[in-house]
Order: sequence, then C-alpha cells, then structure tokens
Amino acid sequence: MASRLRWLSLTLCALLLSGVSAAAEESIPGRPLLKAAVDERQRVTLEGNTRPEARVAANDRQAVADSLPLEHVLLQLKRSPAQEKAVEAYIDSLTDRGSPNYHHWLTAAEYGRRFGVAQSDIGRITGWLKAKGMTVNLVYPSRMMIDFTGTAGQVSRAFNTEIHRLEVGGVSHVANVRDPQIPAALAPAVEGIVSLHDFRPHNKMIRRQVRADGKQPADSGSCFGQPCYDVAPGDLATIYGLTALFNAGLSGQGEVIATVEDTNLYANSDWTTFRNVFQLTTKYPMGNLTVVHPTPSGGKACGDPGVNDDDGEATLDVEWASAAAPSATIMLASCANTFSTDGVQLAIQDLVNSSKPPPVISVSYGFCEVDNGAADNASFNTLYQQAAAQGISVFVATGDSGPTDCADSTANGTPDGIGVNGWATTKFNVAVGGTDFRDTFDGTNGAYWTGNTGAPWSTAKSYVPEMPWNDTCANAMIASYYGGTTVSYGASGFCNSHTGSSFLELGGGEGGPSSCYSGSSPTAHVVGGTCKGYPKPTFQAVVLGVPHDGVRDIPDVSLFASDGSAWSHNYATCFTDPNNDGGPCTGNPVIWAGNAGGTSYATPIMAAIQALVDQHAAGKPQGDPLPTYYALAKTEYGTSGSPTCSANKGKAIGAGCVFHDIVSGDVIQDCRGTIDCYRPSGTYGVLSTSSSLYRPAYRATLGYDLATGLGSVNAYNLVMNWPK
Repeated sequence: MASRLRWLSLTLCALLLSGVSAAAEESIPGRPLLKAAVDERQRVTLEGNTRPEARVAANDRQAVADSLPLEHVLLQLKRSPAQEKAVEAYIDSLTDRGSPNYHHWLTAAEYGRRFGVAQSDIGRITGWLKAKGMTVNLVYPSRMMIDFTGTAGQVSRAFNTEIHRLEVGGVSHVANVRDPQIPAALAPAVEGIVSLHDFRPHNKMIRRQVRADGKQPADSGSCFGQPCYDVAPGDLATIYGLTALFNAGLSGQGEVIATVEDTNLYANSDWTTFRNVFQLTTKYPMGNLTVVHPTPSGGKACGDPGVNDDDGEATLDVEWASAAAPSATIMLASCANTFSTDGVQLAIQDLVNSSKPPPVISVSYGFCEVDNGAADNASFNTLYQQAAAQGISVFVATGDSGPTDCADSTANGTPDGIGVNGWATTKFNVAVGGTDFRDTFDGTNGAYWTGNTGAPWSTAKSYVPEMPWNDTCANAMIASYYGGTTVSYGASGFCNSHTGSSFLELGGGEGGPSSCYSGSSPTAHVVGGTCKGYPKPTFQAVVLGVPHDGVRDIPDVSLFASDGSAWSHNYATCFTDPNNDGGPCTGNPVIWAGNAGGTSYATPIMAAIQALVDQHAAGKPQGDPLPTYYALAKTEYGTSGSPTCSANKGKAIGAGCVFHDIVSGDVIQDCRGTIDCYRPSGTYGVLSTSSSLYRPAYRATLGYDLATGLGSVNAYNLVMNWPK
C-alpha cells in the first residue's frame, strides 16, 4: 500500500510539474532566432516586396532625390514555425467553449510578450536600422512590426534597392524598383517591408449610381427608366431584422465601431444631417461620432490626413455604421498617407496596438492579392491574427468588380482575369460581399415597397428577395431582362450588342478563391509565377457548397450593395463635397447626389451588427466571428440546403433563418483578354475559370457560394442564436 501511495504521489507531482511547464512554455517570449553576426556581404532578397508596375521599364522615369523622406516604413517581423503554431493554437482556443482560454483576450502588450519576436532579436534589427541612419519610431507592442523613417537614399543603400518615380496610367508614383535585401544574419526574424511605394489601396467598394432623371418625387426618380427605391435606414432595419433588435433595446448602447480611413470627413455635419433626416437622433440620442488619429501604445499619434478624395468613402462608412447601430459611438480613425505607407494601414496598426482598441473595426479599402505582394499580405494576416487574440472583430469589404479585384473598375471588360482582395483573405477577418434585390426582375416592386410619404423616408414592407449584386452585361439575369437572351458571350451575345454596351463597365460584389497570398507574379494584376493561395481554414470547409479547392474562399457573408444601375435600388447618403460629386442633402433623399452602392456599405453595416452581438453578450467582445458564422451555417444548411431559408422566398422566408441563402444570379463580369475569359467570338467575353470553356465565375448556389458566401443575414436571429 505504501509503495502504491508513493507511486500515486510521484505521478501527481509529475502531472502538476508538466502542467506548470506547459503553462510556462506558453508564456515564454519567442526564443532568439538570430545567431550569426551581421555580415553585409552576405545578403538575402526579401521576395514579394516590389509592386509589379515597378518592374515595367516603360513606367520608369528616374530615381527620386536621395533626400526624399520615407516616413513610417513598416518592417514586418517573422516568428519561428513553432511559435506560429503556438499562436494559432491559442487563437483556436479562444472560441472553444471547453477551453480555459475561452474568450481570454490579450492586450497588445501581453500578445507581444507571449507571441512576439524575442527582444534580443528586435534589438539587433533596430540596431542595424539605426546604424544605417534610420530613425526607429516604434517597435509595436505586438513585437511583430517596426516603424522607421529614413530618406530615400538611406533606405536604398541599406536595403540595396532603388526608389524611382514611375508613371502608370498617367498617374505619378514613387516605388522601389526591385526587391530589397537585408543581411542574411537578420533574415530568420524578418518577413519583409510592407511597402516602399505610394500606390494607394482602392476604394472601389463605393459606386455612384447613374440616373436618367433623379429629380422625381416620392421614390420615383428614374433609374434607367425604372422607378428608384432608395434604401433608407428604416428600410435596412425592416429588411435585415434590425427592427426587432431595436425594439428589444439593442441598438448599440455603449458599443464602439471604428471605421478606418486615410481622410477626414468633408463635413461632420453630413453625419448629423443624415441622422436627423432619417430620425435616428430623435429615436436614439446616445449615438455619436468621434474623429481620432490613433496612437499606438508607446508611440505618437499618426498624422492628420485632412480631407482628400476619399472623403465620400469615409462619409458613407460612418453614416451606415450608425444606421445599423444608431446608439453606438462611431469612431472615424484616420491617418495621413506617406510616400511609403498607406494611411488606412497605419490606422489599423495603430488601433489594434492602442491601449484601448475598439472591439469592432470596419475596413472598406484593399488591393488585389497579386499586386499587394507577399510581405503586405503577410502583414495583414499577422495584424488581423493579433486582433483576433485581443477580441477584436474585423470586417473587410471584398470589392466591387465581381471576381476580378485587380481590374480597373472603369474599364469596358477586364483583361486581367480572376483575383481577390488581399486585405480580405485571412481567416481572421470577415470578408463582406454584396447582394441586390430581385423584385424589379420579378416584377414585384409593389409587393415589397410602399409609396414614400416623407420622413423617416422608409418604404420597405418586409425582407426583399435577394440575388448577387452584378450590374454587368455578363449577368445572365440582366441579359434576359434587358436583351431577351440568356447568352451574354459571343459575337451575337448580349455583351456585344448595342443594348449590352450600356452594361459593360465592371460592377458587382466580389468573390473567389485566394490565389496569390504568397509568392509573386511577373505580370501586374495577373495571378501567375509562384503565387499560392491562403490555406483553407478548417471551420470554412464544413459548410455545404464550400469548394474543395484547398484555399480560403471569400466572401463570408453579403448584404445589399447595389448602386441602382440595373435594378432600381441603392443607398441614400448625405455627402455634400461639391468637388467630389456631392451636393445638398435637402428634399426627398431619393434625389441626393451622394446616393450610391458598393460593398463599402455592406461592410460597416455588418460591423455594426457585430456590435449588437457584443451588446447582447453583456457588452463583451466576441473576437473573430468566422468560426461562429460557419458553425451556424453548418446547422442551417445541413447536407442538402434549407429551402425555408431561400432568399427567393422574399417575405415568405422562414422566421428562424440566420442566413438568407442566395440561390439565383451570379457575379460574372465582362472581359476582353485571354486570361480567365471565355470569348469564343466578338469583342467581349465573360469571366470563366476556363478560357476555352464556359465555366462562369461565379454563380449563386445552395449553401455557400463564391458569389455571396453564406448569404445575407437576419440580424435578430444572428444575435439571438449567438452562443453564450
């Protein structure tokens, strides 16, 4: 008996020591990765750190002056594979209800101490930068990013590259013309330079409507000969189940939603007017707007950007976040651009690494993966990963060009093929796509909309049937409705017809597989070379309809995003900047100049819905929503789909559906090249996963699809079914 007790005692001690050892191991900062002495003669190239346009000799004008300041250059650091597994495991445990780590969010400093690069390695890297004449502005608390400043001459000499002026499409730019290099001794802890250029992320996520006559009263302005039905905040609440939440006292009280920008508002009064006209201020007086230039812990506030041409984007972001969570604080977080770093990216970095980060962040900007480059793609993954560990929910717009994010949205037919927004393809952010309402196509406007009788200008009667947003001639539904044919390609197809030419400009909610998260392509805007997609998350693979493609697919969810060009619906927006197509916000909102569409609207709305989820959870942040989204969808769609939750049912849709399954329509765009373009004859073809066969990219199907993801949401059911 004594020997048995002694054995049990020793076993128990061993188990306890093992547990202590495991816990200690989890908290140990990254072990030093840098062993060798720095030898400037032994260098390695940081691949994927050059814009593809900078590799085209015809774009090159000349080297910039050595004195040109490159401010807030971001150097992305790298963990060991073992450390990367540790942070992945920790983040997985945060949403595992059986784990002691469940919702045990970290601060930025705690995250850095637990999962950041070793302090000794950071000291060696910053020491090298300083020796090369650079000013180290900040080592972010995450210990995964260094912010430094230098002149173009200093940076060029330190990284063995050259900074040149370029001219691309008639626009002047600054960029490095070859991948930078660093001493091989530093390489184990360095991922790359996020950017050494001033190419700005596009906000193609906003699209202005086009009307033949926008001055008709009572919601009857003409949209290509059809009555216009603008979506007001009250309509949004009716269609997506927000009204029931508001009636239950959940309208965002105490919550903060941050929209990130590289500009301030043209006029803060536009936000106030929007809320007053639609009676949000009267009903929800707690709602307010703050404008900040975020300060990371240990650093200084980023530069005030003033007002620039992105002010329309900033305006719609804050207005429609407020429409969906009218009692919340809307934080416009803006940072100035530099010659080397984008202000929106700085704003996200500084917010996540601040002493009190917002629980929800909305991002309406992006670059396609292949142009963004491997280092920048990795920086977003690391940043959103950190956000997830801190309990922050990040929502990113997929874009407004169907499956062709790399394309110029004003082009008649894309030559660039399929590609997605690299800012949206990590598994730590919600990628938000776009839908349109199909009542005009069905001839049922009267069943879903009433005549407008004045403030608060709401006319929607119920949920309205949805389809993917796609305003192009390649859309089979547009070809049928406007051209009397179901064929959009070929010399006699709709895209090559006189009527079809009115629908050639790209426009529609984006979706598709990640294809160039790592590696690089030799051709601008085109996936190729060593490109590889972001691996598919385990939680995404379990839902009906998700492609067996081995990579991350987007979007995750979608909401109404149309600009009204084809089907008569768009968003009312108060935007008064006369230098950027704005105008007075007077009279019937149907005639306001700022009215528009785009996934830029859907994204802050989904972010606001998450704020309502947080509020219902006693104000506690919920972190990355994706595992929960896909778990709920797995239950709703099962193995054969849910006819009850079909978006085609409109007002007859099931009362308990969390997701509205978009099952008809497509996001196919017109094309004119040889890449991912099915063009058997004629000038214009349609995007296809094959250039020799018609394999349209992409159609809506049962369950998940690359056109709308899991579909749109009933906000009330999403909030009430969120696991407690």
